[in-house]
Amino acid sequence: MSKQEISVWNMTFLRRAALAAVVKLNPLTLIRNPVMLVVEIGSVVTTLAVIRNALAGQSLAFNLQISLWLWFTVMFANFAEALAEVQGRARAESLRKTRSRTVARCVLDTGRIKEVSSAELGKGDLVRVEENELIPGDGEIVEGAALVDESAITGESAPVVRDAGSDRSGVTGGTKVLSGTIVVRITVEQGESFIDGMIKMVEGAKRHKTPNEIALEVLLVALTVLFLVVVVTLPAFGRFMGVSVSVTVLVSLLVCLMPTTIGGLLPAIGIAGMSRLLQKNVLALSGRAIEASGDVDIVLLDKTGTITLGNRMASEFLPAPNVDRERLIRAAILSSLADETPEGRSILVLAKQELGIHGSDIRVPDDAIFVKFTPESRMSGIDLKDRAIRKGAFEAICDYITSRGGQVSDFVRKTVDDVARKGDTPLVVAENAQILGVVRLKDILKEGIRARLDGLRRMGIKSVMITGDNPLTAASIAAEAGVDDFIAQAKPETKLQSVRQYQLAGHLVAMIGDGTNDAPALAQADVAVAMNAGTQVAREASNMVDLDSSPTKLLDIVEIGKQILITRGALTTFSIANDVSKYFAIIPALFAAQFPAIGILNVMRLATPASAVLSAVIFNAVAIPALIPLALRGVKYRAKSITSLLTINLLIYGLGGLAIPFVGIKLIDLLVVFLRLA
Repeated sequence: MSKQEISVWNMTFLRRAALAAVVKLNPLTLIRNPVMLVVEIGSVVTTLAVIRNALAGQSLAFNLQISLWLWFTVMFANFAEALAEVQGRARAESLRKTRSRTVARCVLDTGRIKEVSSAELGKGDLVRVEENELIPGDGEIVEGAALVDESAITGESAPVVRDAGSDRSGVTGGTKVLSGTIVVRITVEQGESFIDGMIKMVEGAKRHKTPNEIALEVLLVALTVLFLVVVVTLPAFGRFMGVSVSVTVLVSLLVCLMPTTIGGLLPAIGIAGMSRLLQKNVLALSGRAIEASGDVDIVLLDKTGTITLGNRMASEFLPAPNVDRERLIRAAILSSLADETPEGRSILVLAKQELGIHGSDIRVPDDAIFVKFTPESRMSGIDLKDRAIRKGAFEAICDYITSRGGQVSDFVRKTVDDVARKGDTPLVVAENAQILGVVRLKDILKEGIRARLDGLRRMGIKSVMITGDNPLTAASIAAEAGVDDFIAQAKPETKLQSVRQYQLAGHLVAMIGDGTNDAPALAQADVAVAMNAGTQVAREASNMVDLDSSPTKLLDIVEIGKQILITRGALTTFSIANDVSKYFAIIPALFAAQFPAIGILNVMRLATPASAVLSAVIFNAVAIPALIPLALRGVKYRAKSITSLLTINLLIYGLGGLAIPFVGIKLIDLLVVFLRLA
């Protein structure tokens, strides 16, 4: 998923958005934006007035200009909103194609291999899966054994052994074979796999509107209804006062007094948030999600691949009594040369750091025999002339040295237990019949995670780590990362339920994950951030994708979300203040001739009633695109008190919103008179 594919200015998206903007003119669609619906109705009314004047042979210049500017206002607002929605539909289409992109190597009755889409597999089909390949569907191993990475499905960071003929023969579609070759019999019908279940939960999850969204919608609707009532009753008032008011002027008055500026800018503000996040290497697929991030007070973080790097890595060598530390490290090097797993490679890296050597410094006799790691043996090693060195799981090494007449000391057992109790993984190194020591493997935290979580805490945001690991491992990582709470042994439905429970308690929830097992919770969360290094299903269930796969980006996301909220508040204040100024342009133009005393309100000294109305409508229309730079740049967020922010907002955007229309409408009026447009 690249920046170009998601760019808001992608030409394919622009073409689709232009078409969608026209489709959105359907009143049944536009009713979701009451302000723009009223503007559209006004556009239709003024268009009919143009047609009537044309048929009657009357002048149509004034009505035509008003109608065109109103249609411009509606279409611009529709286009901005349609652009964001087109991106969302592209994301949904990608999700439905997820299954078909996974290739399966089906074993035919003749023994031949045929490549098919995983979506075509049915119950009873046999598929062959080799090293570094994804298992295409849920099933049971009928031949071979493999070390399987199930972190994308279960959340467990440690790989597991799956082999035929045992109680560990079941495998899940979407997991990855790290080593070994297996033949899997598919045990589910099409559409019933674990992945399909994830997709159904994703599609069934619903996001709700944020409190700020609801409050703003109520405000916009209330103001629209208020001015609608005023305009509807104005003709009767005009007849009583002996003033005739045309339908076109009434519509112009309504559109100018309604909060059309903020109504048209809301989608643009969301797109602006996407652009700013893209500069942080985060793809935002929903403008509303960015706004919601400004109100988030709970964040759920998946552990594997989000808080930690994903693969457990060697962190410490623990020699047995009377064993020299360097001897243990060198034995660990030799026994890991044939281990191609990420854990095995990490042992080599740590060992070379400990000894201060390079790869070229490692000397291996020509007659050495390497013993590669296999899921069946659960160990790797090397056979030299008079030495047999092995490294692997504790149980496997115990069986190995016992068969050679050796014994396991209480120290080694205690060391293994201590390592496991802290949530880490112990690997044991042995030479001939003697155990030399233990290598500690641990989940490595991503750089900067603790500092970022501290930053969220200062913002009043609670962090909760959620993982499929056991409680001991979860508690250890939680303490090291500095999260406020954790949930262990979490299944996909547990994560989804946790999000829903927090939401029912009135919280706005952010979820950060990278695995298929995170997808339902990501789909339900108000703000859903997927790691780009994670699974496709997780990315498609989210409304944000972090290209750097760094959960520390959450602080940037929250800050930009708060900036969006402040920007929206500032532009709302500016829009309402604009309405007050436009009142001084239109009302005197309507009644000053009949009631000269009202002329005192014509502080702009506009030329004629027609030029006043047209100037106000033009200013109202051009204000939306004119404010786009501010919406794109945003109002800078500073951690200040609510009172301080409100004061600054009113002084700058309140007073500015009053003053600018006076200047703008007057200049447009001069231009209208000069060009003889009215």
